[in-house]
Amino acid sequence: MTFKDILKITFNLVVLYLAGALLLAAVYSKTAPVIYQKVQEEKARTLREMMPEAQNIVKLGEWHPHEKEAEYFEAQKCGQLKVKKVKDEKTGKMKEIKQCINPETIGYIVQSFAKGYSSYIDIFFSVDKNFVIQNLNILEQHETPGLGDAVQKDWFMKQFRGKDLEHLVVDKTGTRKDYIQAITGATISSRAVTEDGVKKGILFLMKALKKGEVKHGAS
Repeated sequence: MTFKDILKITFNLVVLYLAGALLLAAVYSKTAPVIYQKVQEEKARTLREMMPEAQNIVKLGEWHPHEKEAEYFEAQKCGQLKVKKVKDEKTGKMKEIKQCINPETIGYIVQSFAKGYSSYIDIFFSVDKNFVIQNLNILEQHETPGLGDAVQKDWFMKQFRGKDLEHLVVDKTGTRKDYIQAITGATISSRAVTEDGVKKGILFLMKALKKGEVKHGAS
């Protein structure tokens, strides 16, 4: 093989790699906005499920459990709810804009992350004004199949309803029905959601709502 042949092969490979990179960039530019929109729609749906009686949900700030970006919100009922339709500048389609007049706080919604056995667990939960849990949902987890992944089962998540800080304790014995019952063979995952995710999330929220202790957006 001559030097000229080597240069030709090298040139062809460079062209091939550049063409592949351009193709990937083009695909990403098309799919990224769609993916972003889907994520936003999923988040909006989850927020509604966390506090179905809320007419308005307002983002209060961000915090960073395990250095991950998470958000927390205020759920409101409106003294009067005005809805008007306006044209979306990007899509040209009509969309609804809601105006909440004389809002009353009925609770809060917190996103949190817990360090599980084999993954970080993405959690959303809601509390009333007394910090009693109303609903809980786990958006994403990659715990051990058949064991820790049961944190996403309805029976496990529904245990949290009505629990306050004092009762966010994992029970492995099955004798304390007022506590959170551990998943058999997955105590680490059970404790991660209960203590590292939800309990720490409530403690953060309490501090964030007190002026001068933790500013909104702090970690």
